Amino acid sequence: MTAPFEAAFAPFAEKMAAASLPEIAIRNFRQHYAELYEGRTGLIPEDTIMPVETLPDAENLPPELAGVGRAALARTVMLKLNGGLGTGMGLEKAKSLLVVKEGLTFLDIIARQALETGVPLVLMNSSYTRDDSLEALRRYPALWGEIPLDFAQHMVPKVDAATQGPAAWSQEPELEWCPPGHGDIYPSLVSSGMLATLLEAGYEHLFTSNADNLGAVIDVSILGYFAAQQLPFMMEVADRTEADQKGGHLAGRPEGGYLLRETAQCPPDDLEAFQDVARHRYFNTNNLWISLRALAGMMARNGGVLDLPTIQNRKTIDPRDRASSPVIQLETAMGAAIALFAGAGALRVPRTRFAPVKTTNDLLGVRSDAYLLTEDWRVMLDPRRGGEPPVVDLDPRYYRLVDDFEARFPYGPPSLVACERLTVRGDVVFGPGVVCRGEVEIEGAI
Repeated sequence: MTAPFEAAFAPFAEKMAAASLPEIAIRNFRQHYAELYEGRTGLIPEDTIMPVETLPDAENLPPELAGVGRAALARTVMLKLNGGLGTGMGLEKAKSLLVVKEGLTFLDIIARQALETGVPLVLMNSSYTRDDSLEALRRYPALWGEIPLDFAQHMVPKVDAATQGPAAWSQEPELEWCPPGHGDIYPSLVSSGMLATLLEAGYEHLFTSNADNLGAVIDVSILGYFAAQQLPFMMEVADRTEADQKGGHLAGRPEGGYLLRETAQCPPDDLEAFQDVARHRYFNTNNLWISLRALAGMMARNGGVLDLPTIQNRKTIDPRDRASSPVIQLETAMGAAIALFAGAGALRVPRTRFAPVKTTNDLLGVRSDAYLLTEDWRVMLDPRRGGEPPVVDLDPRYYRLVDDFEARFPYGPPSLVACERLTVRGDVVFGPGVVCRGEVEIEGAI
């Protein structure tokens, strides 16, 4: 790199070193800061990629793969991304501690999924979620074994949008830092020692997904396929619908293999093609299968730095104050690693493996009878819905924050199993026994 770049990056390196961040975290951040410094946008034009027409289908896998998967369970670990606080819903603790179904939290259900399958559970926590999450898992003593229950993700400095130096905020210095996206899973596995611990204990396969996606359980047929194909990396993808137009999609590369294109990586002129769900048919569920040995080899060859595309997330330094200083958060997506592993695969899975909760709209849907909690602790759409979740659109003025949301459903959620769309405008409190069918629009006081 040039001397001007080194001078520009030096304050970041000093700040990270002073915060006792490991060298691998500094090296990864350096790479992503270089893209910003050099003016690289990370955009992926439509004419540089190809649509993915067909993929192997989890619903059509040979029955004998289930036996292969059961044999591989003893060498498999389940990892959940658990660093999020759910601040968008007004939470000040781990989102996984929110009650989501039948009086159980996300973490309760995840713990029971791991115990049902008999695999170790590992959380990637942040400093904000670690203590509360581990305390909640004390009610499941069988999970506390030879493998540590968690490791910590890194933090990186926010970049001042005006100066491109480290952002400063003396009122709340902790707001000068941000998580570097879930692509940080790879260097954090190394710096924490977790990757070495898993390999030394004989584990070979890692299944990872978001803590707020309770459809992401270990399926022995999918595990069997991953193990039998000896893939280094595999992404579960699902069919895109009109509701998935804004999410990242899988694409092919002219030279072979796959890549993941996120909305932030799409040039404005290509947005129509990006949102064409008939052209780009599959979206990333963020359910990933990773060969631990392949990952260890790649990290060693690259000095712990993976060339993941940089996502430049523009915000204010205090997310609660839109008048505070503009900053850039440099982030990566873990699914983007599909482009880095030679021979990486993708598998089409049913929508039942994707039931995330990002907003109170999602929370109402999952809490309702449109979703079932199965005996093996999966949260899945009721079969009567034909694979399509209800569309819930609650007035954000009254329902966006969890406390406000809870106050307006004192008797629990309405029945949504026969509802296609529920739209609520204004301030409405739901009584007991409410049943919604078809397309329902409710207007209340404003």
